[in-house]
Amino acid sequence: MNKRHKNSLVWFRRDLRDYDHAALHAALYESQHVFCIFIFDKEILSHLKNKNDRRVEFIWESVRELKESFLQKKSDLIVIYDSPEHAISYAINLFNIDAIYTNRDYEPYAINRDEKIQKIALAKNIAFYDFKDQVLFEKNEILTALEKSYTVFTPYKNNYLKKLSNTTIPRFDIEPLSQNLAQFKYAPLLSLNDIGFKKTNLHDIKIHTGMSGGKLLAEDFKERIAHYKKTRDYPAIKGVSYLSVHLRFGTVSVRQLIRLAQESLSEGAETWLNELIWREFYFQILFHRPDIAKGKAFKKDYESIPFENNLDYFKAWTEGKTGYPIVDAAIRQLNETGFMHNRLRMVAASFLVKDLLVDWRWGEAYFAEKLIDFDLSANNGGWQWAASTGCDAQPWFRIFNPVTQSVKFDPEGKFIKKYIPELKDCLAENIHAPWLAKETQKFDYPGPVIDHPTQRTKALALYKSCKS
Repeated sequence: MNKRHKNSLVWFRRDLRDYDHAALHAALYESQHVFCIFIFDKEILSHLKNKNDRRVEFIWESVRELKESFLQKKSDLIVIYDSPEHAISYAINLFNIDAIYTNRDYEPYAINRDEKIQKIALAKNIAFYDFKDQVLFEKNEILTALEKSYTVFTPYKNNYLKKLSNTTIPRFDIEPLSQNLAQFKYAPLLSLNDIGFKKTNLHDIKIHTGMSGGKLLAEDFKERIAHYKKTRDYPAIKGVSYLSVHLRFGTVSVRQLIRLAQESLSEGAETWLNELIWREFYFQILFHRPDIAKGKAFKKDYESIPFENNLDYFKAWTEGKTGYPIVDAAIRQLNETGFMHNRLRMVAASFLVKDLLVDWRWGEAYFAEKLIDFDLSANNGGWQWAASTGCDAQPWFRIFNPVTQSVKFDPEGKFIKKYIPELKDCLAENIHAPWLAKETQKFDYPGPVIDHPTQRTKALALYKSCKS
């Protein structure tokens, strides 16, 4: 058949896989020769203060696997450390490219970046195509009856499920078209040092990277998904999927995971699908309200809450030394692994904002720096939910009691003892509030930096003062 383009370029970003890939499938179908590129974006990496960043190593390992996969097909992956404008222009000239294919991103920086690339393509008379790939429904595909974006999750979810029931989830099969990959050899892969970063403890903590890691975890979760609803809130047991980082960088396909949920036919699968829908809900919130990426509260009434912002409290929180074990264990897990259990994200966020009375934006920024699965829309959505400033957020008067949460979700203190070895000998009856232990039982662990009932009263007054 006649091909639309001679030499096309597929630009990989947060879609680091060579299967079920919308842009790659379209390029292979429509082009004689398809070249593939990944750019370590200087614009992004230059702002990362920590050069031992697990996210960068995760990306690097995933890019390495993707490059090896293309090499096995007698093709290659062009990997460049530069600004997108320079890197794409270089590839266009080097390989005489006449079309660019990529999958859409919905964050403000990415939208602005892609607009710049489109202008470069237009100036060179090169076609530019972008595709929906990291979500099932995007932008304006799910709107209210008044054609407005949803700000409450449940009606959004109901509309989503209705639309899903009438939708055939596409499969972008790459293998039958792989002969259209350009046969060429590019330079060896840049090292982490080449892009200014160092290896972390990623392998020591057994983080599975790349497409193979995503496949391994998806297969493992498939065996446990039926129990997800009952186990997901307990950090001491293996209840969650651990796929969030793979969704973040596209080493798994969201379509594949939605199919997994649909095929499992269990209460656990329904609950997990609900979490995938929350992810897309936050994507559409960010798309329609890009101002939240600049620190704006979704609810304008709570834009300027007069938080106390005690620096000592914030430091104690970031170091896992608040004296509240469940909060401290959660933060230490984050600091040591780059991961935090989802239930504990809510507990830790609520504690920072409504117990320590520290601005939610401080916590959002800390998570953005530390989380290996950091996703702007979900991170912002989660923090604004906990702070009661966001769409469909927790009511401002609902304040988690950290001790009650600890008793409920880590009853034996197993998770606490894993990350707070100072309390390894603490009795289960005291593990959630060790300051109440008998005088004979002393631990090398700080007392509570605040009194929860006192801070709860202050938080309620603080929020009430902002109500219009």
